[in-house]
Amino acid sequence: MASPDSPDRLRRLLELALVFAGASFAGVYTPGDDPPQLCLAESAGLPRTLYGLRDCYPVTGGFPVAEVHCTGRPRWLGPAELAGCPDARRTPSPDFSMAVLPLGRAGAGCLLAVGEHPGGFGTDDRACLELIAGAVAVPAPAAAGETGELPEDAFSLAMDTGRVEVGEAILRLFGIGRDDFDGRVESLLGRAVPEDLPALMSVVEADHMSIGDRELEFRILQPTGPPKWVRLRGRLLPGGEGRIARLVGTVADASTLRSDVTDVARVQRLAAALATAGTVKDVGQAVVAALRGPLQADRIALAELENDRLVVTVLDPPEPEAWPEVWRHEWRTEWPDAPVRAMPTLAAALREGRPRIWPAGSPLEPALAEVGPGGLAVLPLPAGSRMAGACLIGWDRPHEFAPDERALLTACAGLAGQALLRAHAFDAEHELVGMLQRTLLPRRLPRLPGAVAVARYLPTTAGLEVGGDWYDVIPLADNHVALVIGDVQGHNAGAATLMGQMRTALRAYAAEGHSPDVVVAHANRLLLDMETDLFATCAYVDVDTEQGTAWCVRAGHLQPVLRHPDGTAEIVQAEGGPPLGVLAQAEFPMTPLRLQPGTVLALTTDGLVESSDTDLDAGMDRLARRLSAADPAHLGLVADALLSGAHRGDDVALLLVRYDGMAVRPLRESWTVWRVPEAVRHARRFTRRTLRTWGVSPDTLDAALLVVSELVTNALVHTGGQVRLDLSLVNHRLRLAVADASPRSPVKPTSIGWEATGGRGILLVEAVSAAWGTVPVSGGKQVWAELVPDD
Repeated sequence: MASPDSPDRLRRLLELALVFAGASFAGVYTPGDDPPQLCLAESAGLPRTLYGLRDCYPVTGGFPVAEVHCTGRPRWLGPAELAGCPDARRTPSPDFSMAVLPLGRAGAGCLLAVGEHPGGFGTDDRACLELIAGAVAVPAPAAAGETGELPEDAFSLAMDTGRVEVGEAILRLFGIGRDDFDGRVESLLGRAVPEDLPALMSVVEADHMSIGDRELEFRILQPTGPPKWVRLRGRLLPGGEGRIARLVGTVADASTLRSDVTDVARVQRLAAALATAGTVKDVGQAVVAALRGPLQADRIALAELENDRLVVTVLDPPEPEAWPEVWRHEWRTEWPDAPVRAMPTLAAALREGRPRIWPAGSPLEPALAEVGPGGLAVLPLPAGSRMAGACLIGWDRPHEFAPDERALLTACAGLAGQALLRAHAFDAEHELVGMLQRTLLPRRLPRLPGAVAVARYLPTTAGLEVGGDWYDVIPLADNHVALVIGDVQGHNAGAATLMGQMRTALRAYAAEGHSPDVVVAHANRLLLDMETDLFATCAYVDVDTEQGTAWCVRAGHLQPVLRHPDGTAEIVQAEGGPPLGVLAQAEFPMTPLRLQPGTVLALTTDGLVESSDTDLDAGMDRLARRLSAADPAHLGLVADALLSGAHRGDDVALLLVRYDGMAVRPLRESWTVWRVPEAVRHARRFTRRTLRTWGVSPDTLDAALLVVSELVTNALVHTGGQVRLDLSLVNHRLRLAVADASPRSPVKPTSIGWEATGGRGILLVEAVSAAWGTVPVSGGKQVWAELVPDD
């Protein structure tokens, strides 16, 4: 409880000026430390700068604030007087008025209020401002609390704490004694009828509202008899930094204000439901829930109008046999597609754009008469300058349409039309966003030797933003595979574009044959060169499917999780570097992993393991437990199980790889070619000895020796640096590869004259090989050729 002369009490009094006098801004100016100045001591409402008001005014100036302070006489300035006022020339509207009242005697300061009143502040508003100025000038007695300052039918709700101050009349309406009231808004909400709570919560929850006036009618449970209707009028007041600070207003008994407010409550509940309806299907379900049950209707349909056809989005009940034949005649996929021209009466109602009601026995075409033999209501759904669709409500037994019910249907039609238009646009944009996201991710994962990979991606359900999560599986040479998962900061088109660039860059660096740490370091430098404000996290794992080993590199990303063949799960404590795009000289250490056949490796983004109510460590532990309990034989089911119940406030990417081991391991040998005069002969001798050990036939051996001679000779003659010869026998295919330090690929000559002494080497390699080519390797290249040995 604030003291009578505290700033909090003063602010509460100014808030009353906003509510009861219709002011947009109210402030108190008092003499400052420097007597010739009047300074703003406290204010409430919209920013003062919006009206050209200052923090301080000179006492000797010709401003209304200074004049009222010195004379002690109030000033009431309408739009005409403000036009020439030097401190109010920048008001946002020409209809604003200003009131300046003295705080008691002359020289004590003044109260200033600004509001949108074309004719100036009215008599009631002036009386209210005079009372507030008097309350500011004479502090309330120390024994009176803040609740005593409120009128009997007024309340003040703090949006951050949920504490509410209420007048005595409100407590009597709710049937609560002053001594029994604990000051919590939940104590009042608990007395409301449960069906009215959604609409009521849409007012008292600041996250759903914006600054401005509110009005709502709801019911209060009574000890005996029917609930009592009350009407809430209030205003949401701004706080600092764009926050909503307080809801202030009045609550009055509405039982005598109107004879029947049931229809108003229905419209309120429908409006609250449609405010959170994101898709077309959500809109239809909200309309059905708000109308079919309360109106005791037998069927209701909601349809969008596309050219001359009604594309029905909701049928309730959903069974086809509950609807006329024309609705089932062109039944497509899930819902019917009814032509408007088949129902002229409906087409006329849509052209007129106003609800039409036909009681029982009305002469209608069968397509409509069978929808409501006891009565039919057709509600065109307006959306701007066109019709978004139609809502049909039908009864089997004769139904009497009361005047209030007709008004209810008209109000609901307007709400549903606007919501349907928004939802249709949301669906279209969401599909566009999803298509963009899908094009940036792999269309399918490759088949891996000795391993199986599955991936899942779930976009966030919050809004339409495109996420920056990505994954990739990159087959590499010598039965290696690179597993990549990452997350670009942000949720927008820029993040998605950067995600696509990073995925492409990592794939290119990996294909060049760089080690994992070099691949990630190159990606980091590339992101820094892009001069973007975004950064990215990434986990990169290079798996050797022949040996069952892997190297892991982390750049600010989550740790991998391993499920071992015995069912235990381990969160790998892999060393990590900073996120990509943060430090130019960052280091990205590599951590070795050992994979036994049957091991499952899981890589994910933080959307799966972290949320507003779950910290990262707890989420990772939960992921490890669920992975341990899963059956790795069905990897797709494992991925689906891990994603079940995932918090959808962020994107989720998940990559699972089960290492099975290769049934037949390739035969491999390597030889470093020294630059000595006998280098080619040594390479041929190594090749002959190795291939004889592998059991290669003599004919294939001769062809292999020719290829090795030509490739090694080209590397020694045309390049510098180290040369390496690699031999491998995989699936009955012999691969011969020579790596050197030059990135230039050999060029096959288009023609060679008989007198030429060189240039035939590549032609000979092509002639005796089943295939040949070149690939980049760590800044150089590898020229390879494949032979198919004779059986």
